[in-house]
Amino acid sequence: MSDTLARFTPAERAVHRAVAILMGTCLVTAAVLYNGSVMLVVGHRHTVEMVHVVAGLALPVPMLLGALSAAYRSDLRRLDRLTPSDWRWLVTRTRRDGRIRVGKFNAGQKVNAWLVAGSTGVLLGTGAIMFWTGLVRLSWRSGATFVHDWAALGLGLLVLGHVAFAIRDPEARRGMRVGAVSARWARREHAAWADEVEG
Repeated sequence: MSDTLARFTPAERAVHRAVAILMGTCLVTAAVLYNGSVMLVVGHRHTVEMVHVVAGLALPVPMLLGALSAAYRSDLRRLDRLTPSDWRWLVTRTRRDGRIRVGKFNAGQKVNAWLVAGSTGVLLGTGAIMFWTGLVRLSWRSGATFVHDWAALGLGLLVLGHVAFAIRDPEARRGMRVGAVSARWARREHAAWADEVEG
């Protein structure tokens, strides 16, 4: 048996990196725009705002381009459904003891993917309403601003949680960085997927 298992293709890793860069740009520029004292230090409000808008509008592009990759589409299908094992994983406190055989993605990763995708759609829609002020009446723009701010806060917390989990798992980071993980890690963390790849 091989010591490593292929986990992500170059196309999947490129999508992840592009989304991470664009998402990071959106979150940093949003923090600057939202905090008046930071904005005073940074200056150039219009430039910061335009970087934020362009990064936000570009955010779905790598995800859409990723659909050209069969491996990316396959992973989207995996992320799109919860299995009986996933439901057990979500409701137990001992989810990491290896008794629940996890596929390529655990239920937490699936829920995170759904929340990020949904938040991105909400932010794109509300951001467009805020930027192109002539699209709708003022009351809708006020509502869009409220929703945009809270969705951005929620997404920022999701991203911080994602980064925190990644920091604690160097092997998972390696899978996204170079595309392969140790077979030992795969059998421990994603046993059903390891069996699928090795079988």
